[in-house]
Amino acid sequence: MAGGTKRLPRAVREQQMLDAAVDVFSDRGFHETSMDTIAAKAEISKPMLYLYYGSKEELFAACIHREGLRFLEALAPAGAPNLTPREQLRAALEGFLGFVGANRKSWMVLYRQAVGQQAFAGTVQSSRDRLIELTAHLLESSTKDPDAAHDYGIIAIALVGAGEAVADRVAGGEIEVDAAADLLESLAWRGLSGKKKSE
Repeated sequence: MAGGTKRLPRAVREQQMLDAAVDVFSDRGFHETSMDTIAAKAEISKPMLYLYYGSKEELFAACIHREGLRFLEALAPAGAPNLTPREQLRAALEGFLGFVGANRKSWMVLYRQAVGQQAFAGTVQSSRDRLIELTAHLLESSTKDPDAAHDYGIIAIALVGAGEAVADRVAGGEIEVDAAADLLESLAWRGLSGKKKSE
């Protein structure tokens, strides 16, 4: 155990534990991760870890909650009212993909580990639903085709699904954030929003 950790404020120690847990969960998966391993990674005792989080499930839920909030915070700039719909879409893509690029282990825990655990899938789906809702709103705001109004939700689901697939490539280092954002912006703006290339 590292010296001096007993003096850490509770909030700081909690973040230290969560950082360690995200790191271990992303590498090993939920089932293969032990509280012993997380405690060692956080440089604290196992009893101390259990004092803060009574079970591995409780600790995993805390990780999902924190990383989900951070993910939504990364999307917040897209809601700026002074931006055009296209600028909002770009901001959302950059926030989404930028979060994945800078927090690859968080992405693994949120979208690869959590979705496989029935007890936590609902939490992830809630964040995903917020993203789909935002995307549908941006598409509706930017389209000039009133006849397509009933399709926005489905289009948004398709675009978010594509975004998640591209995000996996970002997390794997196969594509840079800017190039990924360009790809998805082109897909959304020129294809799904009903706009022509010249617009």
